[in-house]
Amino acid sequence: AVEVRIVAVGRVKERGLRETLEDYYGRIRHYAKVTEVELEDGPAKDVIARFEKAIPPRARVVALEVEGKALTSHQLAKLVEKAGNDSVPSLVFLIGGSYGLPPEVRKRADAELSLSAMILPHRLARLVLAEQVYRAFTILRNEPYSH
Repeated sequence: AVEVRIVAVGRVKERGLRETLEDYYGRIRHYAKVTEVELEDGPAKDVIARFEKAIPPRARVVALEVEGKALTSHQLAKLVEKAGNDSVPSLVFLIGGSYGLPPEVRKRADAELSLSAMILPHRLARLVLAEQVYRAFTILRNEPYSH
């Protein structure tokens, strides 16, 4: 199975939010390995280097961008399924900090995904993404959660 890796600038420290994220990561682990990499913000060149280091070789990279493609939950499930079928070792989702993703990091992405036409705080984007990735796995297995 494909590893799901969420690489995000910033730390989620709020207890309730952290607990909810960990709950979804635990649910995803029933289907796939999930890794969360929290990057320290800073000067663009440092952030770019941190992203590069966090993206494993041969990964399929999806950048979360407001201008990205809006997918339905079923379309996201297909994206997850395709990564598995293509024997991609890691499906990596990138979430920028307050200034978004550096252009150099965006260029590295295989796809750009929009979770909302609205700009979401990175913490909220991470939570929505975790829930939708979990939902994608339940859709692929026809499990009741997805309805």
